[in-house]
Amino acid sequence: MYSIIPWSEDLDLTDFYAEATRRGFVNNASQEAMIDCFRNERDWCVWILYYNNTAVGAVGAHSMEEGYRICARTCVLTHLLPTDTLRTRNQIINHQHITAQFFIPACIEWVGDNDMYITSHPSDVGTQKLVHNIWGPSLEKTGVLTRAFEKHYRGHIQTFWKLHPDVFLEQLNKVKRW
Repeated sequence: MYSIIPWSEDLDLTDFYAEATRRGFVNNASQEAMIDCFRNERDWCVWILYYNNTAVGAVGAHSMEEGYRICARTCVLTHLLPTDTLRTRNQIINHQHITAQFFIPACIEWVGDNDMYITSHPSDVGTQKLVHNIWGPSLEKTGVLTRAFEKHYRGHIQTFWKLHPDVFLEQLNKVKRW
């Protein structure tokens, strides 16, 4: 059974951080990297995804000048899940993956009626290259995302994909929900 909850100081994420470290997910390998990086933002929230009471994923959102950045520090420990996720373009456009099923809805609910952006850049950091070259363009074709602008942000020239939450939720509600 899946559950997603906002991060709090009392959560024990020792095993999650250790597994993120083991898998080379440096942005999720510690509280400093995954949580504390947002403490200077006006508004921020990080959610932890659990599967059968084991922390298996995380995602963050925070305020910025243009609105809100969502899907920041996205991490999924896929080997702990009963299903493959984000393996094909079909899974991406039909929202059959963790990000669409849990992370984006949590971000939409938290952000409310404000502009939301997902960032990517074509580097080898995490899965950024895949997000930049496959995930973002695939969802752009469905109308869920629009390539809005590029700017130097957090050490990289990043593409900002604007999320159209109404389009996303309409599509999500037409497909299998986990």
